[in-house]
Amino acid sequence: MSRLPHLCFGLWILVVLLNSGRVSAQQQPDSGFIRMFDGESLAGWSVMPGGAAKAWTVQDGMIVGDGDKGRSYLTYDNKEIADFELKFSYRFPGKGNSGVSIRARIDETKKRGFQSYHADLGHVGIGKQVLGAWDFHTPDRREHACFRGDRLVIDEHDKPTVTKIEDAVTVRDIHKGDWNHVRVVAKANQFRLYINGKLSSEFTEHLETKRRLHKGMIQLQLHDPGMVVHFKNLRIKIL
Repeated sequence: MSRLPHLCFGLWILVVLLNSGRVSAQQQPDSGFIRMFDGESLAGWSVMPGGAAKAWTVQDGMIVGDGDKGRSYLTYDNKEIADFELKFSYRFPGKGNSGVSIRARIDETKKRGFQSYHADLGHVGIGKQVLGAWDFHTPDRREHACFRGDRLVIDEHDKPTVTKIEDAVTVRDIHKGDWNHVRVVAKANQFRLYINGKLSSEFTEHLETKRRLHKGMIQLQLHDPGMVVHFKNLRIKIL
């Protein structure tokens, strides 16, 4: 008996299984992620300070931050997050300065409202010191510069070394007035910010443990009066 029919049948089964796996992967691109925003309400979030509650609303399936109340933060209810991968989309209809603060906590020095590591976002044209940069809201230690395109390493003495990222995201990769996709990865002492699939900036710190931020809040920021920013598709995976 010829083995050809059996061979053909076996190949057909293999093709079916491969295609099935491919479809499954396409249907579950965010395995392990949970939604942070239901598209209808701010359930699971709170505004800080409380007097700025009206600055944050939900419209057409997106979170809208309106800076008429001045600087404020929309804070995720899980306030003890350490290592994670965060994904979301943002849009600036006009000019603005925003971003997401991570491992945030109340600043006991009273010099800032919060201590945090801040992944900075802004309108196209605001400059590399904001759009795609990392800010250090750390008044009890040195507040380093880590601009778009920078790879920053902080040694045990809080001394910075900056090198350039090859093929980092550029302004040409970022959509003016339209949606852009962000990924923030925080793992132990290493932090990365991606925009539209390209690495924008990253830092690694080797300070002694007690001087680093280890866990805390995730906050969306409104920085300037009069600005508007939109967020959608927020989801997180705890690492």
